[in-house]
Amino acid sequence: MTELNRAEFAQVFQDFLESMTAEAGGGTDRLSALGERIQDHLGVPIREVDPIAEEFPDQFTIDVDRAITTLIERHDGSRIGVFGPHRDHVGSFLDMLLGRMFRFEPGPVNHVRKPIGPDTDRRIVGFGIALLRYDGVPLAALQQATSPRHGRDQYRVEVLAADQDVADRFLTEVRELITTDSVFSGQVLSFHRDHFDRFGSGSPLTFLRRPAVPTDEVILPAGVLDRIVGHVVGIGREAGPLAEAGHHLKRGVLLYGPPGTGKTHVVRHLLTITPGTTAVLLSGQTLEQISVATRLARSSQPAIIVLEDCDLVAEHRGGDSNAALFETLEALDGIAGDADIAFVMTTNRPDLLERALVERPGRVDLAVKIDKPGTDDRLRLLRLYGARHDFSDAALAEAAERTDGATASFAKELVRRAALRAEGTVAQDQHLTAALADLLSDTEKLTRTLLGHG
Repeated sequence: MTELNRAEFAQVFQDFLESMTAEAGGGTDRLSALGERIQDHLGVPIREVDPIAEEFPDQFTIDVDRAITTLIERHDGSRIGVFGPHRDHVGSFLDMLLGRMFRFEPGPVNHVRKPIGPDTDRRIVGFGIALLRYDGVPLAALQQATSPRHGRDQYRVEVLAADQDVADRFLTEVRELITTDSVFSGQVLSFHRDHFDRFGSGSPLTFLRRPAVPTDEVILPAGVLDRIVGHVVGIGREAGPLAEAGHHLKRGVLLYGPPGTGKTHVVRHLLTITPGTTAVLLSGQTLEQISVATRLARSSQPAIIVLEDCDLVAEHRGGDSNAALFETLEALDGIAGDADIAFVMTTNRPDLLERALVERPGRVDLAVKIDKPGTDDRLRLLRLYGARHDFSDAALAEAAERTDGATASFAKELVRRAALRAEGTVAQDQHLTAALADLLSDTEKLTRTLLGHG
């Protein structure tokens, strides 16, 4: 053992013995150098101050840090860091300051980087202390980023002030700033799960680019898209008059129908025509984040929460076909009536969700079936996907007639296969005819099923 290691061990062991003596009622509980620095700032003995702590979901890390930074700037405050071994193991702000087990000193502020958009990120405080005078009272706030390996799965803010009412008001203003100035406002966000992240330290949110799906690229029977847009978007546009008349703004929409018929395509169109609206996308196992997504939407209104394939989540939860939707409807119940938030759910199996819908009447106030396209709509789909090729009207009409029961996904794959046959040139009628014969052959029976044909 080197001399340096011996010295470190001796200091840690001495601190341990002193801590045990203090716990037993003897000896003294010495302030660490960090504790002396904070005590000087507060102007009162550390032992006379009770901390107030609040934890925030990891998704709010950026907003919490931005809020505290704003308050530091408003009140001419500053930040210091924490230097010393095993700081992540210390359970509370007071333990850190009183020098129990380990002794800490003021040091550099620790930062981590978090995304704030599809191509941008921001440095935020991972471990640091804000020092300021709030309402004229000295205040110190410890910020600790999530660290599941150390038992912290939420972003923690712990506030010390001689006047606890001041500490409460500080945290209240932090919450208000999160609501009024959220980095998520107007963004498209997707929850994700990283199964290779052992400790869950990766960001659970991904910032996505807003889709670009114009109205003329959504092929549905007349009036269907208008009903959906009118409910999801129209209510938001009439928010003022509706609220004045006493009508609620929150709404739930269920899009149901066979796979491959364009439910996700409709959702992408809704996001296209709502620039400035926050969108939170959940699917699969991430649906369990519905409560966090709802809280995020409330702080970033107007907002759309998209819940894709509710039936698949229900099956994942041990066959309980209603658990996922019940949780979703409860989250919707928790939103104030004047909140401009739309829930848009999609499912291939509405029968699995019907009981939950019936037992929670009024939560989903519009259900729209997205069915397989008829002959006219199949022709429109083929014209849309084949716009860059040289197909005659007759060839397209024949393909539409021969594909009864096909979905939009089938039409898109048909044109793609015709393009492959053209080998880099503009596809023509013979390529479309050959591709159709291929897809309708017995050897492609499973392919047709996977594409929703039949």
